[in-house]
Amino acid sequence: MPFTLEEVSKHNNAASCWVVIKSHVYDVTEFLTEHPGGSAIILKYAGRDATLAYDPIHPPDALEKNLDPSKHLGPLDSASSKHLQFVRDNRAKTRDEARIEQAMKERPPINRLLSIADIEVCYARFLSYKARAYYSSAADDHISHDENTKAFSRFFFNARVMRSVSSCDPSTTILGHKSAIPVFVSAAGLAKLGHPLGEVNITRGASKGSIIQTVSSNASSSYSEIAAATSPGQTLFFQLYKSADDNLAAKRIQEVESLGYKAIFLTVDAIVAGRREVDIRSPWELDVIESGKPTYYSEQDDPNAADDLGTSGALVGKDDQDMTWEKTIPWLRRVTKLPIVLKGIQSVEDALLAADAGVDGILLSNHGGAHCRYSMPPLEVLYRLRKHHPEVFNKMEVAFLLYVFLIGGVRRGTEVLKALCLGARAVGMGRPFLYAQSAYGDAGVAKAISILENEIIKGMKFLGASRVTDLVPEMVERVDWQPFVKTRL
Repeated sequence: MPFTLEEVSKHNNAASCWVVIKSHVYDVTEFLTEHPGGSAIILKYAGRDATLAYDPIHPPDALEKNLDPSKHLGPLDSASSKHLQFVRDNRAKTRDEARIEQAMKERPPINRLLSIADIEVCYARFLSYKARAYYSSAADDHISHDENTKAFSRFFFNARVMRSVSSCDPSTTILGHKSAIPVFVSAAGLAKLGHPLGEVNITRGASKGSIIQTVSSNASSSYSEIAAATSPGQTLFFQLYKSADDNLAAKRIQEVESLGYKAIFLTVDAIVAGRREVDIRSPWELDVIESGKPTYYSEQDDPNAADDLGTSGALVGKDDQDMTWEKTIPWLRRVTKLPIVLKGIQSVEDALLAADAGVDGILLSNHGGAHCRYSMPPLEVLYRLRKHHPEVFNKMEVAFLLYVFLIGGVRRGTEVLKALCLGARAVGMGRPFLYAQSAYGDAGVAKAISILENEIIKGMKFLGASRVTDLVPEMVERVDWQPFVKTRL
């Protein structure tokens, strides 16, 4: 029997907590303690409609996967459903929403975007306060994040001349799958915070640019929605945040395998949440923006009551903190026949252990500087790996001993080329594609790829490389001085 809003409103506390999502009623009382983001955010909407808060950060099948069917209580009655829709359609816009609406009308023409930096300038104006804080935040005071980018300024090219480069091919293969350029979309969750279509925008844009997309476990579109948005022959990889429950983790892998995803990127550097202070502060700051009333100290304050998880911290609350080389890799090999890449290698020693473990590749990454303060920039790890253990990059028969990828700090095609010279097979980029789809949808993603392709081709010609295989370690050199970079106004 359908429910009324009056009936739902009676279940408004931890003892009996019901919520409405898209005109359906759910009993989430027992789920309160299991929710990765804690119970407080759910209790905020106890006995009420939670649709607007729920939609941007949850895929449509999240309730089906995580809530027992017996807790799916049923639909609202017609009158209640119409009333909620009326309220949503006629509610006053928040100040943040009004700002975004105006900013979207003032977007520059997409053909005037000349660089990834141009896209980043745009996104800052067009994103909601919450999305901007989540996408741009990194650990603590952003030292690791900033050093990821700065690391590239320590490497300069030894360009070669008098080589035939009129025909220049930047294409490559990644784990056996074709890519128009040596760049892939690295997994980044919650794309719907920036645009209603979220990850689907990235899928469609990646198709236009003929590159591969890695889909996050924390995608805000469902894995099946993303797969359905692919064009014929388009390749998807999957980034796995492994649950502490092996059965749940295996079920997730089997789902994406059945949907046609072609590789598993096991995240190994995010077993706990980094302290992303910008993200944590954002709801407090937004409250002040909306209300115009700052909050001041009171002696009655509970010093430990503040939510210090933020949007990002809630995403890894149930992940496996006990993964090991001896246990986890053999388990994963038993669960799937797909290629396995370890995402989050941050030292030469672990790169060698990964090779010994027999994985198919490693992704050098410190999670965009979002977790460990003073973690080594991935490019520096790549340099040390090349310098001290070049055998990792050598060919054995017809296959690489280990595919090495890099993510972190890349914003230009020339930076992609530096990584390739040092031995990376390809470079992943996450934030730039989130920014691009937030401001311009799938067209923004395609534009970002086009910008990178143009920069890569020009850079290859300047270096004297007509194919990516012509990019060799002798073409790049680490320097002990810092270049002067003019501040962009």
